[in-house]
Amino acid sequence: MADGHTDVMLITSRETKRWVLPKGNLIKGLDWHQAAAHEAFEEAGLTGIPCPTAIGEYRYAKRRRNGSLRDVSVAVFPFAYLDQASEWPEQDERETRWFGLRDAAAAIQEPDLAKLVAGFRAPPPPPGLAERVNSAVQAHARKRIPMLGWFHALLPKQGRFFDLFEAHAQTLVAGADALALLLLGGDDIETHVQEIVRREHEADDITRDVLLDVRRIFVTPFDRSAITGLIGVMDDAIDQMNQTAMAVTLYEVREFPQAMRDISGIIVEAARVTAEAIPLLRSLGPNAPRLHELTARLVQIEGHSDELYEIGLKAAFKAAGDDAMGFLIQRELYGALERTVDRFEDVANEIQGLVIDHA
Repeated sequence: MADGHTDVMLITSRETKRWVLPKGNLIKGLDWHQAAAHEAFEEAGLTGIPCPTAIGEYRYAKRRRNGSLRDVSVAVFPFAYLDQASEWPEQDERETRWFGLRDAAAAIQEPDLAKLVAGFRAPPPPPGLAERVNSAVQAHARKRIPMLGWFHALLPKQGRFFDLFEAHAQTLVAGADALALLLLGGDDIETHVQEIVRREHEADDITRDVLLDVRRIFVTPFDRSAITGLIGVMDDAIDQMNQTAMAVTLYEVREFPQAMRDISGIIVEAARVTAEAIPLLRSLGPNAPRLHELTARLVQIEGHSDELYEIGLKAAFKAAGDDAMGFLIQRELYGALERTVDRFEDVANEIQGLVIDHA
């Protein structure tokens, strides 16, 4: 959310009224993540963008109507919230409530599910907030203690690298959200295209600032090549989002197949993971285990994206028939989406390199 926190929607189960995530049985004709999205609406009225790659599984004992227990395994998928309907099928059968991450994990009785929920992290504060606070504190201190101001002037300047990295990560999140909304089709495609273009321009400005700091700052937190490598692949990711948006505009595409939407769900998840990982670079040693987990997640979802790319391209070829131009347009869109996910894997590789070299 804009104010830098994440909430989780929990619902009560029908029988025991314990707090759980929306869930249900597999639905014929729907993939697992699509069935999860369907259940999110049926049970809580939620619509959003599901990521097709599960974040994990948990097991629990489900009580049947006859009172017996059955061991059930449940896959959990990230689901980026868009809206909650005013009415939905099971509205009168369950209670719904938004929880903060810590409170949600505490409210859930299944230990494995609570662990999965606790594994999420709130996004970083809006870019620039920490910098403004620190600057104000330092200015006040220098006024009260003149010697401190003189000493501060002698300290080596390390630039704004961390702030700029985090600001760029936020453009990735915003761009990914706009891309996923674009691929839903509808009447607001041009609005989402403009948002992606705006975020891409913001990212270019941030990248330019990073490269300027690399040249002018004497002391840098990492090797200069590592700094330019990381900001470079981050910028490549939003450039690829922009290329997708430009292709949609050029070819006036208005409808998009499910495989493209699924890849966009992966891009949303990749941007979320990146936005969590980047602030952890400020303290590599203590954060190394979590960074390993996050980079492994990026590699995992990139592999799933490869599968979706192949499935989608094959389906597009079969559906095209004699429409060669239609197939070429689909192939270009799929290619831009797949390259976007590839760039997030590059981000994972750059972060892993930093952890290995500096942690």
